[in-house]
Amino acid sequence: MRLRGLMETAIYHGARLGTEAIRGGVPAKSRTSGASSASSGATAPNAPSEPHRLGPAQSADVFDMRPTEEQALIRDTMRRFAQEILRPAARAADDAASAPPEVLAQAHALGLVGLAVPEALGGVATARSAMTGALIVEDLSWGDMGLAAAILAPLAFIQAIVMWGSADQQARYLPTFLGDRFTPAALALLEPQPLFDPMRPRASAVRSHDGGWELWGEKALVPLASTAEWFAVAANVLGKGARLFIVERGLRGLTIEPETAMGLRAAALGRVRLKGVRVAEDALLGSDAPEEGFDLGDIVDRARVAWGAMAVGSAQAVLDYVVPYTNARVAFGEPISNRQAVAFMIADIAIELEGMRLLVHRAAGRLDRGERVVRQAALARLQCSSKAMKIGSDGVQLLGGHGFIKEHPVERWYRDLRAVGVLEGALLV
Repeated sequence: MRLRGLMETAIYHGARLGTEAIRGGVPAKSRTSGASSASSGATAPNAPSEPHRLGPAQSADVFDMRPTEEQALIRDTMRRFAQEILRPAARAADDAASAPPEVLAQAHALGLVGLAVPEALGGVATARSAMTGALIVEDLSWGDMGLAAAILAPLAFIQAIVMWGSADQQARYLPTFLGDRFTPAALALLEPQPLFDPMRPRASAVRSHDGGWELWGEKALVPLASTAEWFAVAANVLGKGARLFIVERGLRGLTIEPETAMGLRAAALGRVRLKGVRVAEDALLGSDAPEEGFDLGDIVDRARVAWGAMAVGSAQAVLDYVVPYTNARVAFGEPISNRQAVAFMIADIAIELEGMRLLVHRAAGRLDRGERVVRQAALARLQCSSKAMKIGSDGVQLLGGHGFIKEHPVERWYRDLRAVGVLEGALLV
């Protein structure tokens, strides 16, 4: 029934939670009951007065990109899930331009939300690990980039709440995602304009007469737009710069329409328009802790590292596919991989892929040390967007006519890899 990997993950995290509860002297039952009582969406009666944050995963004097034992277990689970669940569903999801609900439900059962939520709030995270996030993104994208984007979209919203939300906001929103069902949500950053700068959104937020906010603007290529229950919308506040606002589905002035794209079709991309959408004062993220400030640049950097990891995973899928294909494809009495032009092209794919992976892992490793990675994230995005598109194109070329038809997945990977150089935001590590 394809449940072995899910059960191993559940047993592992259950044992880990039990151990941590014993060490800290906190009964595991109290954590569970606290999470379930808040699952209705209301603020917990005993909600903490201070928000819970996740610190760096490594000390400042450590730089080690080797996966830990926990990361190795997570990678094994993600890769098997990608192989057994995502790949068989990828083609139908691409044709339908939406992710099957059963796939999203199975992905939710993996417990990825728990890895992003602090233990004090019902999750299992003790630190924020960009490296672990990058490895998860990479392996899910190896299965299918579009489905991976759909699965990971709510995690970007969750991480924004964990990073910048107040104690009340954390208690109000996070328990819903820790429930039994997959809850769609998304980070809305990209805008439909030439030379878009994520640090200077044109969407704006102005004070309303009742003390809340009115949002105006337009966001493009938002994953799960048609089903998302909440959006974290980046908008410019006069005198404060770019900030994030929580926008609930169904508000007056909020319109959503599908935006079927060339790639990432399974992510159900859409356009979100805000015309005087009124939200409460506490919809602003970061308003409870002005001394901490708000740094949209950190979100942009983490999003670029995540997109780099997406490119690495899908490019790895191309390499893993073309090697056995060219070894098995016979022309003029020998495998086409014996031809020097073919062998060199495959070697170039492998070389560029390792360069992409190194840049992404270096940026993620520095994030785990608590460092700023503006330059490293920009280099990873530049290299991955350029080389990923070439790898996708070379994959189609190596299959010849077979690369142009849907019988083989390479044409879909090519279309998905084109998105890396276009999209901003939507994902975080």
